Amino acid sequence: MAARRRTSSRFPFKSAVFAAVISIFLFRYFAPFRRKETLTLVSEGGKNETGRNNNNYIVRFREYKKAEDHRRYLESELGLGGGWEWIERRNPAMKFATDFGLVAVEGSVAERVVGEIGKLEMVKDVNVDVSYKRELLGGSFSDGKKRPGKIFTSMSFSEDEERHHAVAETSNSSIHWGRELLAQKSQVTSLFGADVLWSKGYTGAKVKMAIFDTGIRFDHPHFRNIKERTNWTSEDTLNDNLGHGTFVAGVIAGQDEECLGFAPDAEIYAFRVFTDAQVSYTSWFLDAFNYAIATKMDVLNLSIGGPDFLDLPFVEKIWEITANNIIMVSAIGNDGPLYGTLNNPADQSDVIGVGGIDYNDHIAPFSSRGMSTWEIPHGYGRVKPDVVAYGKDIMGSKISSGCKSLSGTSVASPVVAGVVCLLVSVIPESDRKAILNPASMKQALVEGAAKLSGPNLYEQGAGRVNLLESYEILKIYQPRATIFPGILDFSDCPYSWPFCRQPLYAGAMPIMFNATILNGMGVIGYVESPPIWNPSDEDGNLLNIHFTYSEIIWPWTGYIALHMQIKEEGAQFSGEIEGNVTLTIYSPPSPGEKTKRRSTCVLHLKLQVVPTPPRSKRILWDQFHNIKYPPGYIPRDSLDVRNDILDWHGDHLHTNFHIMFNMLRDAGYYVETLGSPFTCFDARHYGTLLLVDLEDEYFAEEIEKLRDDVINSGLGLAVFAEWYNVDTMVKMRFFDDNTRSWWTPVTGGANVPGLNDLLAPFGIAFGDKILNGDFSIDGEQSRYASGTDIVRFPSGGYVHGFPLLDSSESGATQNVLSNSGSGKADSPILGLVEAGEGRIAVYGDSNCLDSSHMVTNCYWLLKKLLDFTSSSARDPLLFSQSAKQDMAIYVDDNQLPSRRTDVNFSSYSAVLGQDLICRRDSRFEVWGTKGYNLHVRGRNRRLPGYPIIDLGRGLNSTTPNPFKVEHSKVTERRNKGDTQGNHLLGILNGDEVRTWNLVAFFIIVVLKSCVAGVLLFLSIWRIRQRRRRRKRGSGSGRLGNL
Repeated sequence: MAARRRTSSRFPFKSAVFAAVISIFLFRYFAPFRRKETLTLVSEGGKNETGRNNNNYIVRFREYKKAEDHRRYLESELGLGGGWEWIERRNPAMKFATDFGLVAVEGSVAERVVGEIGKLEMVKDVNVDVSYKRELLGGSFSDGKKRPGKIFTSMSFSEDEERHHAVAETSNSSIHWGRELLAQKSQVTSLFGADVLWSKGYTGAKVKMAIFDTGIRFDHPHFRNIKERTNWTSEDTLNDNLGHGTFVAGVIAGQDEECLGFAPDAEIYAFRVFTDAQVSYTSWFLDAFNYAIATKMDVLNLSIGGPDFLDLPFVEKIWEITANNIIMVSAIGNDGPLYGTLNNPADQSDVIGVGGIDYNDHIAPFSSRGMSTWEIPHGYGRVKPDVVAYGKDIMGSKISSGCKSLSGTSVASPVVAGVVCLLVSVIPESDRKAILNPASMKQALVEGAAKLSGPNLYEQGAGRVNLLESYEILKIYQPRATIFPGILDFSDCPYSWPFCRQPLYAGAMPIMFNATILNGMGVIGYVESPPIWNPSDEDGNLLNIHFTYSEIIWPWTGYIALHMQIKEEGAQFSGEIEGNVTLTIYSPPSPGEKTKRRSTCVLHLKLQVVPTPPRSKRILWDQFHNIKYPPGYIPRDSLDVRNDILDWHGDHLHTNFHIMFNMLRDAGYYVETLGSPFTCFDARHYGTLLLVDLEDEYFAEEIEKLRDDVINSGLGLAVFAEWYNVDTMVKMRFFDDNTRSWWTPVTGGANVPGLNDLLAPFGIAFGDKILNGDFSIDGEQSRYASGTDIVRFPSGGYVHGFPLLDSSESGATQNVLSNSGSGKADSPILGLVEAGEGRIAVYGDSNCLDSSHMVTNCYWLLKKLLDFTSSSARDPLLFSQSAKQDMAIYVDDNQLPSRRTDVNFSSYSAVLGQDLICRRDSRFEVWGTKGYNLHVRGRNRRLPGYPIIDLGRGLNSTTPNPFKVEHSKVTERRNKGDTQGNHLLGILNGDEVRTWNLVAFFIIVVLKSCVAGVLLFLSIWRIRQRRRRRKRGSGSGRLGNL
């Protein structure tokens, strides 16, 4: 009996083990593996690289009070000590009320203390005291390393150090390379006709000119009217030891005959805001700006700039400066000939932003180009620069005496500031504040400017400053509101580029145009009623315009954006549509007036319309999934570029991809922009969706819809990726002494894990190699610059690989290198495949399309890929039999690039934690909705009326992403089913399929099912036998007891 009990007690245990083994067996072969996130990166804290423990913070208050009052308030609320202390600022502004204080906070308690300060009732916000680094001869990065100070671009440079830019492929205007000098250096004042106004007695008298720069020496012989010098730095000097501030002052108000200034009698107020090391802090600027307001400056020149338009204390103080009727002039930047490189604060609408030209009226190669990038990716930028002026080989004062020449937009800026000073002096002093303000002065400049032939409006703005024309305008000026630019003419090429390059047509995404409202009637204005479209004839009714605009215009400026669509009844219309957009603005009455000031603005439109192009000629560019600097550290795409580590040019068709846009138009393609999720476009209207260098994630609905669009609706898909390697990203981080924090890339050149999610239904994925090298296809030489490789691709497709150098830092790459004994291996980088009714082309590098750091272009390749994805045209070389994949390329999930777990990506994403919604750059009928309705049939989502095919497990398996971001909607491809899906994709493509693969696959499935069934039968049979034995034993026991 004892033996029987032991046997019966062991049997359930054995059965359980047996059942568990079967379960594990079934799970192992039928369930997918999940990728395991093991990467943990720890941010360094404590002391920074300079050994300092304290961080300085700017505390902005809601009211202006004496600094001592602000200090007492903080001490009463926080108490003394506690890890913070008030920093006394000793400068001329301290005798006036202030709206901020500077505090030092110990690093160990910074988060807690800053949080407590920010919650106080009288505190507006708390920000890091950012420092500014202005490099006269270079930018903020050198050899991949960050220099001390705020990220600023290069400013002026001398003749001997002039840099020539290779711009043959990146400029819309023709550039003369040689230095164009007259027999002797020209006086820039005579080129603008300043002597005409001098002869009338206008010399800048009684105009208070603030120069924010490196200071000036009090006894400099070139200046007759230095009213005040102030020092806002930590150095104990008022003198200029660099020479830049002196030069700028000389261009504005110098009196030496060799380097005359425009307004020699202007009152110079020299604000020394940069140290001898060219460093400044936001707090220094804020104090200096407050002092300029308190002392009622008339004009302020700021020859600095950088890409960070999100330094809110600085940006909002600029608004306050102009709101106090100070006319600010600033350099647009020296990052040309690249587009999307405007510098702040010159890119602000209330500031006069100045670009540079040479003496032949050509845009200077160094001059930054528009458009503004504040509004991208979910809008369209404004026109900047406002005007251009001579900025090449300009003569100005040396540090002690004598003259020299400099070039740069920081030289063009004081040229315009001198012009402004001279124009201010034209208005009698008693009338100046009633007539002159930042808006009226900009109106006089842009309306009087001479439009140059050749450059477009994002290169020259309104054109070259014309002093005498602006003088005539100001003589009869009456306060009014206007729109800049006042005309959008599609027939005026190249000035109206890019609008003149592509006409309107029915069914297209809205064409957006963002104009600036200039309100010379008052610092604040209001839109009286919505804008109105007034067509010139019946044809104009085919145009549908929606408007977005500033309902409150402050300070002095606002915006009006036009979203233009041709109605469906205009699908066959060809011709011009002309008319006016009118908008009425009013401002409160000025002192002595009883009624509101009112003005009607007019924007004249002359648009070209063509019949709707065929689907195969329409390309849709994805702008929605782009992320740029600021606010996050988005690294550059080419790691070979060591002097510009940030991706800040906008990644827009009309900024750093403008040459590609022109090429596509020359090839007969019509290119539209999508600034909303993929659910917001109708795939039946487009030949190809073009995805280039994208950094954001994707909604699950987008992934599902794109799959249906390609497989069911025949949409073509062209993808240009970029590098992505976590180890390399970790090595790219740096300590920024501006913000006293570690900066780490939030993604790679592109978000490869996100792209892999998007491409998973097609069996395609990119890897984490960083490939570099030259290769040739059909005699076309190309440079692969920091691109990635293809690690998954379905059978039946066509893949091209080349021996490229892998420079990544990942452990997997190091293993490959150590095994091969060489850094080079054939890496697949280009793939083409048919998927259902659609076609897909993927390439691992986008630098050959991006004008920012292009070595060689690959427009020829892009055209071949688009011909395939849009029209099924097969280039014999790309579709050679040697490139065809008989076997799928496949790696396990744990070999795919993983997301960073130490970065809060949702802070920068328009997807993670956000609602899926169609924005105002999508078709009007889906504004504010989730787009074209998604319906689910089984596991397949489709659009109404679309045909549907069963894709099978391999093309439809998605599971929630293990990537640890709250509310993430991104999906991830399952693992083991993918190999089967890759093989089955060949059937859907109509390509040859390896029969033995299919036979083996089905035999394995049948055998596994049979084995599982037999094991399950045996298990059940043994359990029944055990129960029968128990029943017999139980019966004999009962008989014995009786």
